[in-house]
Amino acid sequence: MRRFSVRREAALGLGAYAVYLAVRRLVLDERGRARAEANGGRVVELERRLGLDVEPRVQAVVLPWRRTLVALDLAYVTLNVGLTVGWLAVLFRRRDPEFHRLRRAALLCIVGSSPFFYVFPCAPPRSQDGFVDTVGEVLDLDSGVVVRLYNPIAAMPSIHLAFAVVTAAGLRSRARSPVVRALALAYPPAVFGTVVATANHYVLDGIAGSALAFGALRLARASTSSTASCSA
Repeated sequence: MRRFSVRREAALGLGAYAVYLAVRRLVLDERGRARAEANGGRVVELERRLGLDVEPRVQAVVLPWRRTLVALDLAYVTLNVGLTVGWLAVLFRRRDPEFHRLRRAALLCIVGSSPFFYVFPCAPPRSQDGFVDTVGEVLDLDSGVVVRLYNPIAAMPSIHLAFAVVTAAGLRSRARSPVVRALALAYPPAVFGTVVATANHYVLDGIAGSALAFGALRLARASTSSTASCSA
């Protein structure tokens, strides 16, 4: 029988976050920022070659809608991570048997993305010419206390999309409301649209983050099945 321990979950969550912050400390210096800007330019160029450079056009559509844009900025800053952690907390409180698989997948997304953040630091679109930094009107993400809590040059892959896919998978399979289960399918596309419209991620970031999440879910399922077999 799997344990539901608050201390254990706190240790696992803080441990994964510590890995993320350790990578941030290693790369976030003058040289790292220069590499990140150059890598951001490489992503833009690759998207142009692939015909995926839709971010400026998406922004052009959204920019006139100021209230909508503020709502999207707030959602980007708070809702995505909050919903993922909140949903896992609900499953933990229910002692839901799927909690451990989904929590493992979320942690795998953080730890699995860290090598990419180290090898390929990448500045978000808002730092590139041709994009508008809309989040800056709501919260300064690049200075003060806030910038110490996250890595501003870790756009690729998108953790926002990875969390969205994992959370949607959990809502789809474990939510008690049929309405929530149906709406779960729309959550990742909504997050994808939000991070692109607010110039916080490139399209390729979102694709990479989604792929990371699908891989983490499969690995978490295989790991859970293996553990269950050993316990039987």
